[in-house]
Amino acid sequence: MKGFYIYQVFTFYMDIDCLPLKKTGYFSKLICDYTAADIKLKPLYNRFPDMEGFKGQIEEKGKHFTQVQRDVLYASMQNQYKNTDISKGTAANIALLKERNTFTIVTGHQLNLFTGPLYFLYKIISTINLAKQLKKEFPENNFVPIYWMATEDHDFDEINYFNFKGLKFQWNKEASGAVGHLPTEGLEEVFALYSRTIGDSQNAKVLKELFENAYLKHDNLTDATRFLANEIFKDYGLVIVDGDDIDLKRTLVPYMKKDIFEQTAFKKVSESISKIENISSEYPVQVNPREINYFYLVEGVRERIIESKGNYLVNETNISFTKEELVAEMNAHPERFSPNVIARPLYQEVILPNLCYIGGGGEIAYWLELKAAFEAVNVPFPILLVRNSALIITEKQADKLEKMNISKSDIFLKQNSLINKKIREISNIDIDFSPQKKLLEEQFKDMYVLAEKTDKSFLGAVKAQEVKQKKGLDALEKRLLQAQKRKLKDHVVRMTELQNEMFPNQSLQERQANFSEFYLAYGEDLVPMLFKALDPLDLSFTVITQK
Repeated sequence: MKGFYIYQVFTFYMDIDCLPLKKTGYFSKLICDYTAADIKLKPLYNRFPDMEGFKGQIEEKGKHFTQVQRDVLYASMQNQYKNTDISKGTAANIALLKERNTFTIVTGHQLNLFTGPLYFLYKIISTINLAKQLKKEFPENNFVPIYWMATEDHDFDEINYFNFKGLKFQWNKEASGAVGHLPTEGLEEVFALYSRTIGDSQNAKVLKELFENAYLKHDNLTDATRFLANEIFKDYGLVIVDGDDIDLKRTLVPYMKKDIFEQTAFKKVSESISKIENISSEYPVQVNPREINYFYLVEGVRERIIESKGNYLVNETNISFTKEELVAEMNAHPERFSPNVIARPLYQEVILPNLCYIGGGGEIAYWLELKAAFEAVNVPFPILLVRNSALIITEKQADKLEKMNISKSDIFLKQNSLINKKIREISNIDIDFSPQKKLLEEQFKDMYVLAEKTDKSFLGAVKAQEVKQKKGLDALEKRLLQAQKRKLKDHVVRMTELQNEMFPNQSLQERQANFSEFYLAYGEDLVPMLFKALDPLDLSFTVITQK
């Protein structure tokens, strides 16, 4: 999706603009370089996310993924969906998982309350759209979109709220252990407050019903989230996987043992981190491996396993095992072992016939640390794809941008830079001292020559004087700009308010706003609109403007 497009989606038109990720200022150098296929990153991934890469990935994964693995996966999905009102598309895709020519595309996300930030939708839409595109390109194969629920996470404070038009709706309760096990008690208060806030329009009624059916009619957060995602994407064949499953984890046991007793992941990921640091000091380390990358998981407890003097302790508890006892525990109760952020990707690739993982910039950054660890246990490393990112601009906001002559790229500038740029553009005086600075540099060239010919010890004094005069020009320029800002205060306020609407907390809209804010405006058109607008293999930032 390059350039500029106009689509009609049911009741309105939309413009689609695409900006390079680098131009937005919101993505790390590592992710910008990866999406640009920078050659120096090639050792960190298997294949690039293009059709040629997927062709090779299909061949490799097809050779490694056995019918036994497919049968286990199919049986687990049947069991996980036994109490779910499953759509025909999802049921058909689950059945396809048994077939040798079926592959998956996966995204994963925490169990954020009411989906959390807007990019929850973007992740899943990217995944479904890619599965569709691959089916067109490789019609002899089947491609199933997967949403992996992070049911075993224990970071309750990261998921217990969502934002709506600047308000924070938070679920306050004491929580421990895996979040997927948490009972949904206490969400009645959140629902009551949210219901009063969003009004009584037809779209608001749909949202209230969705929240109520998900959280007030299901006993735990896993079931509530499955229902919610299933309802939003029931027409698109999405398959939702819960890794907290005894049969799926039984497949992982040999890999658990390698991690815990041989420290395979710790050694290989540590080597990869050193490699990344050597490539560029501007690439931050996203996650660090532990000697053991598994938690012990029982009711109300999810704590790290730590080796100490040949025994294996469960952190913050009195539970301990000898090596022999720990092996016996893994064999008898694999469901009690929960992978951390380093081990979970391997778990996913062991149990799924997967080709590609779709994630945000932070996720892809830590996946880029893992290739060597996969190779060490002979599991194919998936293609990594940065999920779609988008900014939704309403018709009213678009009109304001046009009136103030602010471009789509301008709106991504840091607020002070945006204000300075526009003030310079609309000011009736020139507040840019670049010509004066250049003239000053030319004048000092002659002074340097004179000092060189007379007494070289004066060169330092000449340099100091040049720096002093440049600083004086900078200070004067800033003072004049501040004076002009005061003079054009109304314009500055309008620009600031408009940018704050589109970038809440001076962050990307998708990281702050909840989907319900836009469902109120667009209703049932919202999800189809996003499916039309987002192209997973277009590695740029999408700006969607209602017309």
